[in-house]
Amino acid sequence: MTAQDYDKYAHEPFAVTVDLAVLTVRADTLHVLLVERGQEPYAGQWALPGGFVRPDESAETAARRELAEETGLADVSGLHLEQLRTYSEPGRDPRMRVVSVAFAALLPPPAHPGHRDARPAPLEPRGGGDAAQARWVPYDDARPLAFDHDRILADAHDRVGAELEHTCLATAFCPPEFTLGELQRVYETVWGTALDRPNFRRKVLATPGFVEPVPGAARLTGGRGKPAALYRAGTATTLHPPLLRPSREGRPA
Repeated sequence: MTAQDYDKYAHEPFAVTVDLAVLTVRADTLHVLLVERGQEPYAGQWALPGGFVRPDESAETAARRELAEETGLADVSGLHLEQLRTYSEPGRDPRMRVVSVAFAALLPPPAHPGHRDARPAPLEPRGGGDAAQARWVPYDDARPLAFDHDRILADAHDRVGAELEHTCLATAFCPPEFTLGELQRVYETVWGTALDRPNFRRKVLATPGFVEPVPGAARLTGGRGKPAALYRAGTATTLHPPLLRPSREGRPA
């Protein structure tokens, strides 16, 4: 069949959207960005942010546009954004056949006043398009969601939790300069389990390229001890050996 013989009207049209599971750690709690739908279907219900892919966009371009619109950040190029999977079950959207390309996005927390790593922080989320409002919601309180977004959010959490074991992804949840305690709390928050502090510190510092010390920098942590040393993300992208989460028997990582 040649291009001239192809009939583009022979198949029923369908729409392509992007959905975003935007995760961040705030006050030692995993949060997800949700929007309240302002229009049908599911008007008044909470959902993951997202939207339709425009004719001149790739799915990733659409995802970054939606991420910028919902977080209020002018530049999202430095944020971690990865494609999760495609959701294409018939009937997942009552309007028409809609195929969604889902993404997971990780945001660092807002900078604390007085920290030397102060930076443009995510603004309070804002609803756009057909969203009435947007807000950060603790992960455990996020469901039920509209469409099949419960499944997308759970898949994103599973993916991130697994990647923490074998990659340096945890630093994407941290400010540019962070303490090892802050890094440990990322693991504990995402995995939902406590880690042994000396063991965690030993493993992190023994992993080449995971973190790099910031010379001469320290941060008061609120305790009685000396200020904690600051680190930044290293050049490595994978962890050798992996930093495995505690086993079901409860042994510390």
